[in-house]
Amino acid sequence: MLDQDHCWQALCERDARFDGRFVFAVGSTGIYCRPSCPARRPRRENVSFHTDPASAEAAGFRPCKRCAPQGKSPAEQLDELVVAACRLLEDSEKPPTLDQLAARIGLSASHLARAFKARTGMTPRAWFDARRRERLEAALPGAGSVLQAALDAGYSGTRALYQVPAAMSPARRRQQGAGEVLRYAISDCSLGLLLLAASDKGVCALLFGDDEAELEIELRQRFAAAELRRDQRGLRDWLREALAQVQEPSRAANLPLDMRGTAFQQQVWQALRAIPPGQTRRYGELAEQLGSHPRAVARACASNPLGLLVPCHRVIGASGALTGYRWGVSRKQALLDKESQ
Repeated sequence: MLDQDHCWQALCERDARFDGRFVFAVGSTGIYCRPSCPARRPRRENVSFHTDPASAEAAGFRPCKRCAPQGKSPAEQLDELVVAACRLLEDSEKPPTLDQLAARIGLSASHLARAFKARTGMTPRAWFDARRRERLEAALPGAGSVLQAALDAGYSGTRALYQVPAAMSPARRRQQGAGEVLRYAISDCSLGLLLLAASDKGVCALLFGDDEAELEIELRQRFAAAELRRDQRGLRDWLREALAQVQEPSRAANLPLDMRGTAFQQQVWQALRAIPPGQTRRYGELAEQLGSHPRAVARACASNPLGLLVPCHRVIGASGALTGYRWGVSRKQALLDKESQ
């Protein structure tokens, strides 16, 4: 049974979250629409609500040509176009211009830029650069040389790798630790190895892995401009707190955090910290809470350097599946199992 008042409110707000939940029909025009239809708001007394297009058509109404309530919503169509743009970027050896990319998928450059940023939190060029950098970081540990890893990742050489720090903005230099000394310590735990790194402001990284050398490489990649020093003794107490939380999630580590990211990333990370142990949230739920898009939330979760302390393992897919996890789905499952005990 539809709640008439809630349906009317959704119609007035053109709330796309209700698309697919109901349609509304306008008696004076004989047309039915999805809640997010951009057409002028009808008079309340002319509106009726129906559970789906079939029931609206059974009542004698025809579909709106503007919002196409029978097919995919404009938001869903944009989702697919942005996915197509990501695939084109993934397959491109060189980053296409915004105009070239927009022409390939059939949108104006300005429309594509807005839709892409809303769904990924990045511009197409920044997305291309980030994916290429991810390929480089994945290739480095097993490559015979930095040059070979760069070529395999899609760079034309190594020059661009060393130009990045000099071109960093102050915020980016801060994120990568320019001019800082960061201390770190590594310990065994039930999930393999745990690396904890700290600045003078607090813990800036907590990483899981199976090999000390690989953990140190990951830390170096995340804080490429910092000086790293191993300090098992100095970080002993903080490491003990983190290990205690792995074993007993109810004993949350009370550690100062030095979270480094964009304003949006930090907004997502703060939302993650508000999820109680033993509970999960879907990417879509967090996106709705933050007024963003599930893909942008997912990217912010993937870039989280503070595993466990910023609990991105508590976010799951729309179907309830665990989906990806930076340190392996098996670790994600183990953390959730421990918290549910």
